[in-house]
Amino acid sequence: MSDAYSDLERPPLHGASLRRALLTPDGMWRQLDLRDSTGSTNADAADAARAGRPEGLIVVAEHQSAGRGRLDRAWESPPRAGLALSVLLRPGHADAQPATDRAWPPAPPAMFGWLPLLAGVALVDAITRVSPLEPMLKWPNDLLLDTATGPAKCAGILAEAVPAATADQAGAVIVGVGINVTVRAEELPAGVAATSLRLAGHPDADRAPLLRAYLRSFADWYGRWRAAAGDPEASGLREAYLRACSTIGSTVRVTLPAAGDLTGLAVGVDGDGRLLVATDDGITPVAAGDVTHVRPATD
Repeated sequence: MSDAYSDLERPPLHGASLRRALLTPDGMWRQLDLRDSTGSTNADAADAARAGRPEGLIVVAEHQSAGRGRLDRAWESPPRAGLALSVLLRPGHADAQPATDRAWPPAPPAMFGWLPLLAGVALVDAITRVSPLEPMLKWPNDLLLDTATGPAKCAGILAEAVPAATADQAGAVIVGVGINVTVRAEELPAGVAATSLRLAGHPDADRAPLLRAYLRSFADWYGRWRAAAGDPEASGLREAYLRACSTIGSTVRVTLPAAGDLTGLAVGVDGDGRLLVATDDGITPVAAGDVTHVRPATD
């Protein structure tokens, strides 16, 4: 028996069937690179972007040895216990819209901050579609599931900009996700409130339906967002994100990159994707920070 089948609770992905399902003539996905192991799918997709590869590349790895989350935190799980994938996007470039004779207008760089939030909405859609679980988002890039001890992280999202390598090339954005699927309790990182789909009650070990559902939902939301020139209101993205985000209505503590902590009530997300935190001094928009839910949202 090959190493890929050494753990029958963690079957491998099959590239041929995934390509048949995802690389359709009227879809946005153009190429799927499925790798047994790599350092980081985000790094691989960024290298492809610098080499001039077009939008629509998907990089999937059965195992990452140097996966990263926000603030360069490590993200790793055993082989085939999760999904690690990144997609290459060029949202600042006008593109032909699949299956139509219209063109997607370029999205302004100020709106690129919505891409990790878009990925979160797509991930919620996908998990809801293939499992009985009720996922929720924590701004800006975590997906949480309820556990006996409270909400715990099941997936993380990391978006990174890749500048254009030449004057005639559009820059790129790489959006990566890491999802714990069959990770066991003893395999979770110590000292972190983390879980997996299996631990939260989803018994299916086959990751392919989740992968397909996520990429299809991502393509749908990305198409709406691009057709609206990156406008989160006109595309419906902001409304969908607010519905899925448990941060909204919670008392939060935000550790800011260079300004200490900010504690207040998370009251919304503005048009640039920034978290709006209300304190006694007014409402502060937060573009980047480490968020802790001090008290959960109330009805």
